[in-house]
Amino acid sequence: MNMPETILLSSKSNPRFRQLRAALAVSGAKRSHTVLLGEKLILEWFEAKTIAARSRLLPMYWLRLEGHKAHDIERGLQLETWELRENLMRDISDTASPPSLALVMELDDEPCSPIADLVIVPWGIQEPGNLGAIIRSAAAFDFQEAILGPGCADPFNPRALRGSMGAAFTMRLRRFDEKYFDDGRWIALDNEPDALLIESVNLCPPLRLMVGNEGHGWRDVELPKHCLRATIPTSRVESLNAAVAAGIACYEAAKSFKGQT
Repeated sequence: MNMPETILLSSKSNPRFRQLRAALAVSGAKRSHTVLLGEKLILEWFEAKTIAARSRLLPMYWLRLEGHKAHDIERGLQLETWELRENLMRDISDTASPPSLALVMELDDEPCSPIADLVIVPWGIQEPGNLGAIIRSAAAFDFQEAILGPGCADPFNPRALRGSMGAAFTMRLRRFDEKYFDDGRWIALDNEPDALLIESVNLCPPLRLMVGNEGHGWRDVELPKHCLRATIPTSRVESLNAAVAAGIACYEAAKSFKGQT
């Protein structure tokens, strides 16, 4: 099998490179492209057992650091390969030490299927790495979907994808719409004194577990009328990092679900 053409890009003024940088600079709901940085993340995408988010990511170009050999996945995908000088790969990855390979993806439309039984709902999570970690925690405990509330970071930001460590490829990801306020169990993690202890809350499906903003939580947020607030008790610290709290709550939900089966 003949490999597709390899194109060497050596200047940031190259039209191909400029077009790619412009596409990757778009974020949020308008994002149309992203990039998987490094062999580990590309392998996670390639080996994803479900089609949830993987099916939304359509491979377009293979990027290879100048001087590196072709990768087995590169040969299998049969994509046009761009060989980048180190400064260009560093610019794409926004890291001091650029990866030796990357995969440029085009994003397909959001899913329109019914809401899953176990859903994580990050709300106003602004740091992409935190969002990725929340998605990773949810996937670790068999949550099937993430619905992203207003003010959330872009889940397809390369830093969010790295933070999820491939978990984003196993879950449906979509942005919040008020139509999603269904009759499921809406539970908002909260550290206010009047919140219920999480171990006393029914966390069985259909569960919509909400995680609030890292700084101000649920201030100025209108939660569903039937939403309960649940707290994770702590000592010596006032509150937990949003991603840590999400991981604990997802674990408690997994215990509740297994206890009912």
